[in-house]
Amino acid sequence: MDDAQRVIYRGEPFTGEVAEYQSGHLISLDEHTNGVPNGLSREWYQDGTLRSEGVVRDGRPLGEFKEWHPNGVMKSRKFSDRTLVSLCEEETWDERGVLLTSWRRDDG
Repeated sequence: MDDAQRVIYRGEPFTGEVAEYQSGHLISLDEHTNGVPNGLSREWYQDGTLRSEGVVRDGRPLGEFKEWHPNGVMKSRKFSDRTLVSLCEEETWDERGVLLTSWRRDDG
């Protein structure tokens, strides 16, 4: 990574998929354009269970981004738009699926 936190490969900002492994297990896979996260972003727990999934544009979340507990139950769902006040809504659940919080930005 360079000072601007861009992924660099062979001296140039990287375009393509960046995979991260831990103890031989794929734990993240992110698409990059010119060294910046741009596209599908996914993470897994070491047992292969999906941990999070969403889309990033120019390094910022865009649209729906989901996160799961290790047992596969939804942990959070966030929705972001392209404005500077990116986060529009968020919901969180406990490991049993009980809704803990529900928040929506009031643009009115």
